Amino acid sequence: MPHLTVPGASLHYETAGHVSSPALLLMHAGIANLRMWDPQIDALAAGHFVIRFDSRGCGQTTTENVEFSPRADALAVLDHLGVASATLIGCSRGGGIAIDLATESPDRVDGLVTVGAGPSGFPEVELTDLEDARFDELDAAFDAQDWHRLARLEVALWAFGPLRTEADLDPEFVATAYALGRVNAAHAEESPTPIPLEPPAFNQVSDIEVPAFVSVGEFDITPHLAEYEYVLSTLPDVTGFTFRDTAHLPSVERPADFNRVLVDWLAEHRL
Repeated sequence: MPHLTVPGASLHYETAGHVSSPALLLMHAGIANLRMWDPQIDALAAGHFVIRFDSRGCGQTTTENVEFSPRADALAVLDHLGVASATLIGCSRGGGIAIDLATESPDRVDGLVTVGAGPSGFPEVELTDLEDARFDELDAAFDAQDWHRLARLEVALWAFGPLRTEADLDPEFVATAYALGRVNAAHAEESPTPIPLEPPAFNQVSDIEVPAFVSVGEFDITPHLAEYEYVLSTLPDVTGFTFRDTAHLPSVERPADFNRVLVDWLAEHRL
């Protein structure tokens, strides 16, 4: 497995497709790792150089307990592979990093795709009573240092959504979602500290000039639905899409639908 040494960490990354093709950098959700993009690789690598990596605290990446810039980690992977610029595709936390990177280093970004994500500095959004109760469960598991229970609760909240249960969903998707989160439980004792973008991207989103595709699952939690509406109304060159019958991981839960919409958008914008 290829790894890249960066200050305080060893980043696991993978590539697919031809290096001369337009580059895509895929950044995963915090409840997952780079394996969440497995259903997309064949469809995307047919016409692109596809790059993905495990962020700190996830998958096969290892890290020391140091301060670090998530944007610098992403750029380090691109630099290591000789990629001058790429279209960024990020889900959740990965999407937030993508927006920050498009703000901080616009010369490295050809296009922007987000799934259930918003810019850094986004104002706090009031949760529903049900969402509040779910977060209380997460807090209790964290305080008890029950990392495997915490990982399962996080998957249940985000990947399934607060309005759905396991029984409502395809068993294969449920198993995959739990497996993606389970890998990250091994990193529970790691405490790297991300250095936030200053100033945050919230008031700079309107300056992002590259084509953007922003999306959300209809059963995602309230803050992500609010973030979607904000970036859809603020980005200058934007297409929006809501994936029905999904929550926080539409690319995993409805991969055929996700791939069709994404590949069509990339082709339309010659990315």
